[in-house]
Amino acid sequence: MRRANGNLPAPAVARGTSPILITGGSGFIGSNLAARFLADGEEVIVLDNLSRAGVAQNLAWLRENHGDRVHLLQADIRDLEAIRPAFSDARAVFHFAAQTAVTTSLAEPVEDFEVNGRGTLNVLEAARHSGRRMPVIFASTNKVYGNLDDLSMVEAGDRYVPADDAMRRYGIDETRGLDFCSPYGCSKGVADQYVLDYAKSYRLPTAVLRMSCIYGPRQFGTEDQGWVAHFLIRALRHQAISIFGDGKQVRDILHVDDAVAAYRAVLCQIDRVQGQAFNLGGGASNAVSLRGLLREIARITGKDVPISYGDWRRGDQLYFVADTRRLQTALGWRPTVGWREGLRDLALWLAEYRSSEQAEIPERRITA
Repeated sequence: MRRANGNLPAPAVARGTSPILITGGSGFIGSNLAARFLADGEEVIVLDNLSRAGVAQNLAWLRENHGDRVHLLQADIRDLEAIRPAFSDARAVFHFAAQTAVTTSLAEPVEDFEVNGRGTLNVLEAARHSGRRMPVIFASTNKVYGNLDDLSMVEAGDRYVPADDAMRRYGIDETRGLDFCSPYGCSKGVADQYVLDYAKSYRLPTAVLRMSCIYGPRQFGTEDQGWVAHFLIRALRHQAISIFGDGKQVRDILHVDDAVAAYRAVLCQIDRVQGQAFNLGGGASNAVSLRGLLREIARITGKDVPISYGDWRRGDQLYFVADTRRLQTALGWRPTVGWREGLRDLALWLAEYRSSEQAEIPERRITA
């Protein structure tokens, strides 16, 4: 380890390199993005506190495949001084480290804010004080648009759809007003706006991607977050699945390979898109209800999965499909993996993971 800022450890990156820094780089999307940059020969700094289930396995996978070009700084984004060394050499930052569950935010709103709000401000300040115009690309959420309860919906078979024809065809675009709902929506929304403002106030090249439901390999989903993987994990274990509401909620799910392509495209064209927010999701072609997704899981696994229904959760959206035309126009990006194909890909990876020497999909664990 090299040393920086007195006694603070810094990732031991070779002199003269300009690594990519990924906060939450051992997480689901972060590890997939890291793998793509590493495959291109880049050096990657993974800044992660390693507190979530599955992240240690993801880090081991990165190191096994890419060796000493993976540089870990184990630190928490709530500690500004601890994370500063990761920014000393980095040429760009992808910020994924977050508290990601609405339910957790309702139980622990202060901690939720400290991670998502203050943690993001720390990342921005570390980038700003690096002395370089360091791009910061932030993983935001569709929850910044609120629960959308003002939209007129109609039932169409197994799903809810907007009464408005244009919205039904394209989804919800970025002109939709922000309407934070739940502490999680507030903390991510605050972070979203800080990231955009740093482009205005400090000329830092920043951009925001407001994500729908991302799924794919290296995701260890729970009931509260990563529900596509959670459903598949439960089905593979022959365990019942709990649905909150009636299961007719619609989401546009996006395979992680397509999400990674979008993040990389933003960095490549950051000078053109800095200071902007984009919706990132599967769009209308990848919109599916929870009931429809469960039927496909039954087809993939060849087993009917017991389902129970509970009360609606606070802030849940009946419908969210991202209108991604702004992203498509700006970057030429489009989703390439259809949701049925992507679901089969995830099921195969989960089955292979379970049969490997690691044997079991990590259970969720609660951390302080």
